Amino acid sequence: MPIRPDLSDRSILVTGAGRGLGKAMAEKLASCGATVAVVDIDAAACERVAEGIRSSGGRALPFPADVADRSAMMDVAARFAAERGRIDAVINNAMLLRYEPIEQVTEETLERMVRIGINGSVWGAQALLAHYDPETGGAIINMASPVAERGYPNTAVYSLVKGAIVTLTKVLAVELGPRGIRVNALAPGSVPTPGALGLNDPAEYERRKRTIPLRRLGREEDNAEACAFLLSPEASFINGEILHVDGGIAAAG
Repeated sequence: MPIRPDLSDRSILVTGAGRGLGKAMAEKLASCGATVAVVDIDAAACERVAEGIRSSGGRALPFPADVADRSAMMDVAARFAAERGRIDAVINNAMLLRYEPIEQVTEETLERMVRIGINGSVWGAQALLAHYDPETGGAIINMASPVAERGYPNTAVYSLVKGAIVTLTKVLAVELGPRGIRVNALAPGSVPTPGALGLNDPAEYERRKRTIPLRRLGREEDNAEACAFLLSPEASFINGEILHVDGGIAAAG
C-alpha cells in the first residue's frame, strides 16, 4: 500500500519539479495534502505540473525560476510564503544531467552543473530558513546519488556535485538540527526518467538491471514514496541520513 502521510498543513517547495523525479515528488506530496510550490526553469512545464496537480484535487502553485540564481530562489520563497504563511520543507532536486569523458568537460558545463546542484541546494536551504516557523521546525531533502560513493566512468562532474551534496546534507543536519530542522538526502539508483533516457540507450538499462540486487530499475514513484516518508511524522527523529533508493546497488559495492 502506498505511503500516504497526512501533510495537509504543510507548504513544500520542490525544485526541478517540471518532470522526472521532481514532478513525481511534487505530485506525491500534493496527494498527501501538501500545498506544493512547483519550481522549474521551464515555465511551461511548471504550469503543466501545477495544473495537473490541481485538476487531481491537489494544491500547487507554479514558480518558474533558475535555482542557480540566489535572488530568484529567494523571490520564489518569499512569494510562496506570502501565499501560505510559511515554508515547511524544501526539496532540492534540480540538477543538470551530463555524462561525458573528463577531457570533454567544458568550463560552461562544469560551472552550470555546480551552480544548479551545489549552489541551488544552498539557496534552497536559505529559502527555508527565511520562511520556516521556529515553533514547528522544518525539513530539507537534498538529492544525492550512489555515484557519490562509487566510481562510474564519464560522471566526474555529476559525481563531484553529488558528493558535495552528501557532505552538505550532513553538515546542515548538525548545524540546523538545534533549530528543529531535519536535513536528509535521497540517493536514487537507475531510474529511466525523461532526462536520463536521453543519455542512456535501452541496452545500457538492461545492463544496469542485471547489476542491481533486486534485478529491476527504479521507478519515479519509489523515490516519491521515500520522500513522503522522510517528511512524515514517522521520520521525525531521522536527521543527517542518506537514504539509498537504489535496489541495493550501493550495498553491492
